[in-house]
Amino acid sequence: MDTPSPAPASQAPLRVLLIDDGAHRSTAIRDELARLGHLVVGVVDQALLIHDCVLRLQPDVVIVDAESPGRDTLENLATLSSHNPRPVVVFTEDASAEPMQQALKAGVSAYVIAGLAPQRLMPVLQVAIARFEQERGLREQLDAAQTQLADRKLIERAKGILMDEIGLSEEQAYRHLRKLAMDRGQRLAQAAERIVDARDLLRPAG
Repeated sequence: MDTPSPAPASQAPLRVLLIDDGAHRSTAIRDELARLGHLVVGVVDQALLIHDCVLRLQPDVVIVDAESPGRDTLENLATLSSHNPRPVVVFTEDASAEPMQQALKAGVSAYVIAGLAPQRLMPVLQVAIARFEQERGLREQLDAAQTQLADRKLIERAKGILMDEIGLSEEQAYRHLRKLAMDRGQRLAQAAERIVDARDLLRPAG
């Protein structure tokens, strides 16, 4: 009998949620993960339970084992990607293009066709996790850039209101806005938003 090979000390054991989508190989996957020192926190065979199980069990990665990914599974993976994203690996026997494209749109990190060999399991998971982290970093950078742009627009609008309503110069309006923010312990954009909201409330309807 093989001796379990624990996860390296530098790598904490992974918490894995298995989705049995008709291929019925979850036992083999679970045994291989256990041999490698990782923890299977649950096995799900109903697509509707995927998101609830992720919320409750907090896995590090989700593995879907499917002959061909079902529509319900892909829809629930898309919901997961939108609300509580995790690295997702799909092992499937279906080499057709459509399910693969749908899986990638649903946020799947790795889509492996006819390749559920035990020795490939960890390399595939590592690649999926790395890709997920890279994409999450890019999304965070994009979100930060969009937030900065929205903040700048809000600040410019608030300055314009102060210039129109109080007769301040642009520099004076900026200083006034900065003082409001400091006095209230707010970010500059938050103080600007209060000014814009106040102006909108005072604007006559119609």
